[in-house]
Amino acid sequence: MSEDDAASERPSDPTQRAREKADYFRLHAELAAVFEGCRKFDAELRTDLSPDTARDVQRTIAKLEKSRPPEAPLIPPEQAPEATRLLTLDLSTNNYHVYRRPGEVMIVRLLAGDEVDTFYGRLQAHFDAALAGCREDEREAHGWKQNDKVNAYLAALDEITDKLEDRYLREAVRKLGITVLSTQTADEINISFLADHLMGVPIPELVGAASAPPDEPEESDLAWFFKLFALRGLVDGVERMCFFTFLQKADEGW
Repeated sequence: MSEDDAASERPSDPTQRAREKADYFRLHAELAAVFEGCRKFDAELRTDLSPDTARDVQRTIAKLEKSRPPEAPLIPPEQAPEATRLLTLDLSTNNYHVYRRPGEVMIVRLLAGDEVDTFYGRLQAHFDAALAGCREDEREAHGWKQNDKVNAYLAALDEITDKLEDRYLREAVRKLGITVLSTQTADEINISFLADHLMGVPIPELVGAASAPPDEPEESDLAWFFKLFALRGLVDGVERMCFFTFLQKADEGW
């Protein structure tokens, strides 16, 4: 794509363009905060998720997703027991519990108490760092143009002060006891980016030797369907999170 073509696809409204940048950084901040545990917090990648537990979590999380109203990520009260069951699975917190089949991976990660505080701190830090870097890069690249739209775009970037706890309804979870489920989906995610860059683990350790790409992979060898579920709630006064990730090789039907 040429520079002119790329420019033509950008939103013409400066505020909308800045907002889309912020949304992109938010999604990447979530990925980093969810998957950096092995690199930053002594989390372990454990292949101890049984087939029965993996399928139970998959079915339950799908049921919870369907139960949400279209306009909000809130789990209805009648589904709260199922959400609580996932939030209190008999698995260690902080670690990544993995179930693998050829071409398919499921990952469960639980956080509780102080670990949730750490997650939100890291989430905000990743977002703030990306936004600050973008502001600096965009000002250096375009600030000299003295163009009204450019100036409005740079000003809109400066005005973004998102507090991601608010976007994730953390205060409502803690004060009102609601349970919330949000999702992030990618038709294709680079498995090297997820394993090597974010998690800091070799790809075969994550997906298994049978599903690992060759030593000199093509782009298609690295493409996996990806869906992340983030369940948040309060159980007996303790804030908890359950992350469920489903991965499937892109050439396996997605």
